[in-house]
Amino acid sequence: MVDTSLGQTDYIGYLLQHLSATLAKQSDQMLMERLGIGFSQFKIMRIVQSYPTVTQRDIAERLGQTEASISRQVKLLQERGLLAVTISPENRREHHSSLTPKGTRIIEEVFKTLHETYAPMFDSLGDKRQKQLLETLGLMHEHLCVEGKIGACHKMYKQKEK
Repeated sequence: MVDTSLGQTDYIGYLLQHLSATLAKQSDQMLMERLGIGFSQFKIMRIVQSYPTVTQRDIAERLGQTEASISRQVKLLQERGLLAVTISPENRREHHSSLTPKGTRIIEEVFKTLHETYAPMFDSLGDKRQKQLLETLGLMHEHLCVEGKIGACHKMYKQKEK
């Protein structure tokens, strides 16, 4: 059902925000029940997996959170044996996180769980609509995720390529 009180552009923005929040809540609950890890913790681990030399400051920037909140989550992940944290010899205030073998296994389980849960929804779209959705989301990502904006990931991509 389309909300006619909003303009089309406003409704698209609202719907994307609502879907994102709903997916995050549902994923968080499901992952906590099945694997004992929250969706926020998974996002941190996923960044660490993609960028092994990432700092906690970079993670905070990428997720639009404070360094203190990331530090708390990293500490919990470290206590569970999912992340290892080292202090940079160049700057003792800089902490680098890396996945442990147990952390790598958990990430694989998270992807498997998310796939099993959401694949039927995406499969119902059919191949053509899935391709269109991916292209549309990719264009939106390119527009939103630029250096200098909160949550920008392109800065991190450039660092990885070096």
